[in-house]
Amino acid sequence: MAGATMIVAGIGCTSRATLAEMRAIVAQMAQGRSLAKLACLEMRAPQVLPLARALNLPLLALPRAALAGIATPTQSARIDAEFGTGSVAEACALLGAGTGAQIVAIRQISGAGQATCALAEGVET
Repeated sequence: MAGATMIVAGIGCTSRATLAEMRAIVAQMAQGRSLAKLACLEMRAPQVLPLARALNLPLLALPRAALAGIATPTQSARIDAEFGTGSVAEACALLGAGTGAQIVAIRQISGAGQATCALAEGVET
């Protein structure tokens, strides 16, 4: 159905993030909103795929280079230096939600600090 809006959850995580930790932060962020898909860095896709399967959502794996230059509401100097964007989770969410996407929930950090999640809304094409 072209033209419908969709919510995409962008996931950022360290190699130490667990499925339970990622699942908890996504649930906290979604708060009853229906997610259309998850988006993450290509290098983290094998780690995030079990979450996508558990939530029955498609996973968009983005190449690292795609994040460079994406403007995000929150800024981490370390992430900007490494990836060229202020927030991996926000950049992934925006890229996953498509042209004209807007952040609807800024990046939040999981309780154990190993995962982040942000939500973006875009129009399905």
